[in-house]
Amino acid sequence: MERKKPIIVIVGPTGVGKTSVSVKIAKSLNSEIINADSRQIYKYMDIGTAKPSPDLLSEVRHHLIDIVCPDEYFSAAEYQERAREIIDSLSKKGMVPVIVGGTGLYVKAVIYGLFKGPKADPDLRKSYAEYAEKFGKEALYNRLKEVDEGATKRIHPMDTVRVMRALEVYDKTGKTISSLQDNFTLDRSPYIPIIIGLYRERKDLYRKIEERADSMIQEGLVNEVEGLLKRGYSEELRSMMGIGYGQVIGFLRGRHNLETAISLIKRDTKRYAKRQMTWFNKVENINWVEMTDHIENDLTITFNIIETNLKMIQKEELTRLL
Repeated sequence: MERKKPIIVIVGPTGVGKTSVSVKIAKSLNSEIINADSRQIYKYMDIGTAKPSPDLLSEVRHHLIDIVCPDEYFSAAEYQERAREIIDSLSKKGMVPVIVGGTGLYVKAVIYGLFKGPKADPDLRKSYAEYAEKFGKEALYNRLKEVDEGATKRIHPMDTVRVMRALEVYDKTGKTISSLQDNFTLDRSPYIPIIIGLYRERKDLYRKIEERADSMIQEGLVNEVEGLLKRGYSEELRSMMGIGYGQVIGFLRGRHNLETAISLIKRDTKRYAKRQMTWFNKVENINWVEMTDHIENDLTITFNIIETNLKMIQKEELTRLL
């Protein structure tokens, strides 16, 4: 039986400080980082996705950032395959990979694998498409909400592909895709994950989120979005509907002013952070570390958790060999 590989996973809500912590951890271990943020995979989308700065990218090698264009579809299954290939490559070099991001599905895909539902049904897909064309995408989304409210909390109303897939799973199995995904685990995971969950007191996190939203505007988020539209990327793309981009597009299209756009970014980011915490609170064996203004102390706690777990893994492996 192949030996399971240790991996370090850094998760937590947006704005909590995952990037800076992961870079310090990777540097201390002489390792590399694998991105697990579903928005940072897109090229040309830097400010609104809070990608690591060029300085941080130069300090530690990052994988799976800027790998597809905003109009390209990239599934969790594709992410799983590419991330696992990188993990295997780094492990062979004697490194302990550091996976960091706030996309729970990506993290789960790497560690445990993915729930594989029924095959696509062309007839069902056609009926959903016709329904959406006749009544609108929102009507199709509301149809899903009636049978699987849990799925609608994870799927954007305009993400018709995922809405149709969720409906398809329910219509073919009689079970919701959200319940099947939540209950799916793969005991024979090829990894021993050391999962670090970063969190902040809610008031502190919300302050950080508001400061980051203001900073994004100052750094040129509006210009970034204008550039994407000029490149021909439609505002209806899944990538362009993400937090920051959709609200700025609303401003550029005259649907609201810039002040309202900023307010909506802050509101929607806070809501997203809350959903992320709900997701990660369900993860087993997670080591929670509270982030404060005393970053050195926070890092010491994090390093101690990682060091202790790695020593335990090494001890168990030595015992197994003896």
